[in-house]
Amino acid sequence: MVEWPKELLELFDDPLLDGVRPKVAAPTANDRMQQKLAEVNDWIAKNGREPRKDGNLKEKMMFAAMTTLKAKGIMDEATNRKS
Repeated sequence: MVEWPKELLELFDDPLLDGVRPKVAAPTANDRMQQKLAEVNDWIAKNGREPRKDGNLKEKMMFAAMTTLKAKGIMDEATNRKS
């Protein structure tokens, strides 16, 4: 176990530092793609079909995401799964 100097421990106990927390890392492009893939696959499982361009706003958003994922080769045309 690390032995911290007394002055450093006192600094950490300062009430001014109570709300200080490490910054959360921003999601990467791959994280966002994986999230969109999961959202589109969940939508397809719930609705029993692929989203269509002429549906409601949510369906249009899923259609746009699906089209992008397919164009990038992340979503397979036949199985709607990550390739």
